Amino acid sequence: MKAVGARSLRWQLLAVTWAAVVLALLLAALLLAGLFRQHATAQFDQQLQLYLDELTVRFDPAAPNGPSVQGDLSDPRWRTPYSGLYWQIERIGPGSANASTLLRSRSLWDSALQPATPAPTDGALHRHTLSGPAGQTLLALERSVYLSPAAGQPTEVWRLLVASQSTALEHAVQGFARQMGLFLLILGLALLAVAWAQATLGLRPLRQLQQALQALHSGSAQRLQGQFPAEVLPLVQDFNRVLEHQQQAAVRAKRSAGDLAHAIKTPLAVLEQLLQEPSHAVPEALQHPMREQLASIGRQLDWHLHRARLGSAALAGQRTPVLPVLEGLLRVMRKIYATPTAAGQPLHWELWHDGSDACFAGAEEDLQQALGNLLDNAGKWARSTVRIRLQRTPEHGTQISVEDDGPGLSSAQQQRALERGVRLDERQPGTGLGLDIVRDIMELHGGQVQLQRSALGGLAATLVWPSKNGMVRPPA
Repeated sequence: MKAVGARSLRWQLLAVTWAAVVLALLLAALLLAGLFRQHATAQFDQQLQLYLDELTVRFDPAAPNGPSVQGDLSDPRWRTPYSGLYWQIERIGPGSANASTLLRSRSLWDSALQPATPAPTDGALHRHTLSGPAGQTLLALERSVYLSPAAGQPTEVWRLLVASQSTALEHAVQGFARQMGLFLLILGLALLAVAWAQATLGLRPLRQLQQALQALHSGSAQRLQGQFPAEVLPLVQDFNRVLEHQQQAAVRAKRSAGDLAHAIKTPLAVLEQLLQEPSHAVPEALQHPMREQLASIGRQLDWHLHRARLGSAALAGQRTPVLPVLEGLLRVMRKIYATPTAAGQPLHWELWHDGSDACFAGAEEDLQQALGNLLDNAGKWARSTVRIRLQRTPEHGTQISVEDDGPGLSSAQQQRALERGVRLDERQPGTGLGLDIVRDIMELHGGQVQLQRSALGGLAATLVWPSKNGMVRPPA
């Protein structure tokens, strides 16, 4: 079962990588667009300066017929009305108010450019934006030319201006931006795909490790198996060493439990025999308390030995098929409870199963003990029928329900029945440890034991455990 709130390492890596890629591409787009606009504008200004230099060279303010531009300029757009390329020359300074002189290109037709800024007086180039004859935006470049006057005359100042429509510049910038955006989009998708592939390949060892752990949990393997890279291999090797140490410790614990059982149970059996022999003349008043104490010692010994064995039994990789164990126990139970019941017929044992290959992730002895306790309890209290149902569902895992048609238990009794040493009826022999042992076995293997009212009228005891790694959800 996935931990609540757990986040995927892959998506964290991809989120960081994709965010970095998108941010880098956006910054690259802004930087490249700015650099291209700067370069295109510089080229545009350079072309305007060439036009202005050519206009300056061809301008003759002392021509016989008055100031004029000699010859035609190189670009034919100067002669096309409203072509978007214009030049204009006007005299400024002393005398300009009385004898205004204005020369302009044919492309201006009958219009004139109206620069918003004052005329430059330093002889340097000036760049500014103005409105054209058709309302279009123009980028203009201008300079002032100073001419030496005749003796006694003021200095003449001429303002030379060339302007070009900026539409071509904007189209070039926008076209570059579109092409660059498409290229960066393709590049971004390629980088995202590479990041996905890198995360997938980089995290593949972790998925292999997860699959190995699932195989270990399901019982199909007893070690972490697979080809792991050098970065993960030390972890796998250490984990396998821990598993091997656990198995060795379990074997030693079982041997120690067996030795302890042999060392203590044999003297207890001898003491019980000595109490039963009349020759020892044990007073009658002492025999019953001594037998009770010996029986109590035996129960406590069984209990603690069982707990020790359970603590060493949950080994990784164990896998026990359920149906063969269940069928074997039923054969034994049919023989034990072959005596006719009060109804005059032998106890009827029914087995229902869905045909699934359900397995128990534990030792066969643990499954036998858990099922044996439930079947034995049902056999003791059933009037005529015991029904066993084995099924496996993805939602609830594997379930084994043992039902009988006996007197059953109330809700309060069902809770007490799972407590250690509690016997709700003294009419049947037993120690009161059976259901508690069943509960310990199931909890050790991630399962549960549940008691409820049976459809047959008696008690229904159900064992539930996960078929795979996950949380058990009790059946409704």
